[in-house]
Amino acid sequence: MNKPARHRLNPRKLLLSKWTAAEPQNREKHFLVTELFRDEAGTVLEIELQAVLTQRNQRLPWQALQDAERWHSGWR
Repeated sequence: MNKPARHRLNPRKLLLSKWTAAEPQNREKHFLVTELFRDEAGTVLEIELQAVLTQRNQRLPWQALQDAERWHSGWR
């Protein structure tokens, strides 16, 4: 059984990184990580992604970006 492809990421280096949605919705294709949310120990738990076109923000676990079927690193 094949596992889905995963990006290898360092969560501390995600700030201001660029991402492309594999299946854009509402014409939102390109995203920028605008904020990192950490716990008291400094561990990154979640990120805030901002759509470049609409400026809409969404908060999600940083691990979601590891799903290569949903997210591509960089702007394509």
